Amino acid sequence: MRTLFAALPLTLTLAACGGGGNLQTNQAEPAEATHAEEGVVALTPQQIATAGIELTHPTLGGSGGTIELPALLESDPQATRIVAATVPGRIVELRRNLGDRVRQDETLAVLESREAAGLQAEVQRAAAGAELAHKTLARDEALYAKGFRPLREVEISRAAAKQADVALRLAREQVAASGSRGGRYNRIVIAAPISGQVIARTAVLGQNFAADAAETELFRVARLDRLSVSLSLSPADAARVRVGTPVQVSAAGRTGQACIRFVSPVLDEKTRQVPVLAELDNRAGQWRAGEPVTASVSLPGNGDGTIRVPSTAVQTVEGRTVVFVRTGKGFRAVPVTLGRRDGAMVIVAFGLTGHETIAAANSFTLKSALGASEAGHED
Repeated sequence: MRTLFAALPLTLTLAACGGGGNLQTNQAEPAEATHAEEGVVALTPQQIATAGIELTHPTLGGSGGTIELPALLESDPQATRIVAATVPGRIVELRRNLGDRVRQDETLAVLESREAAGLQAEVQRAAAGAELAHKTLARDEALYAKGFRPLREVEISRAAAKQADVALRLAREQVAASGSRGGRYNRIVIAAPISGQVIARTAVLGQNFAADAAETELFRVARLDRLSVSLSLSPADAARVRVGTPVQVSAAGRTGQACIRFVSPVLDEKTRQVPVLAELDNRAGQWRAGEPVTASVSLPGNGDGTIRVPSTAVQTVEGRTVVFVRTGKGFRAVPVTLGRRDGAMVIVAFGLTGHETIAAANSFTLKSALGASEAGHED
């Protein structure tokens, strides 16, 4: 018998929304899908993911249903900092290791550097010059008050004191511009730019950095109390979500609540999907950046009591309008009677109860597979 899955187009790419996360399926099914009865497409969860078929639930009553799809947890780029060696030198002290929690301005490492010595020496010279200029000004003002100094010389001393202050401030800013906090003599203290956790450390004790080194990253510090949930939606589904839409995140026996904070106005050039970001509270520390999760996006409804499905879920097979309903072994083409179109959704007047799991995006591949399989039976 010709296998059904072989009929799926070979050019299909993995879509951003697999959607088989928490469905009741038989994991022990054979790798090949077969056509057991009319209108049935037998597919394993792996085949569903490979075909990029997105699963969703119809909108029922006041609920807009949910979309289940894979997502990825990421650290917030605005809460991540790279700590680099900005001056040539050698690492002589390492105070923090991978995974350590740090406070802002806490010492991470100490560098020994000839350039650092020059910067510190300049600060010392400028400080000495400023101190001398202010002493001279104080003396000239005292003599002027007694009538022993002309006002012109006092004004010259005031100008010299201001110039000395500017030179000192410039010297200190040069040390600050190196991205480091000033140490003693030939030492530069590398401090944490933000409070957070060390999520990467490439620094090694005794490591040398040249002035023109291409890679000078020492640490990466991030605040992980909140993570970004990165996911992709079809344009039709993205049109139904808003900032603040709730998202349930689940993985490895854990669940958490997030909410959408960004829906991209531009499609991804490669996937033609809409990038969406949700924010997840991670103050308990149970989630990790880079972890794959399953996201269930709650879609809003209007409470009119009707059943709605995405227009992408509706297909025509042998002159009948059908929706592919998820079964334990794959999908079944269920004939439906449609009502009016409601934006990106279509009202189903008869055929569904509203509690099914259906194929939405890429459901046309099921239609193609069903037609190819039936053609093979005719042969």
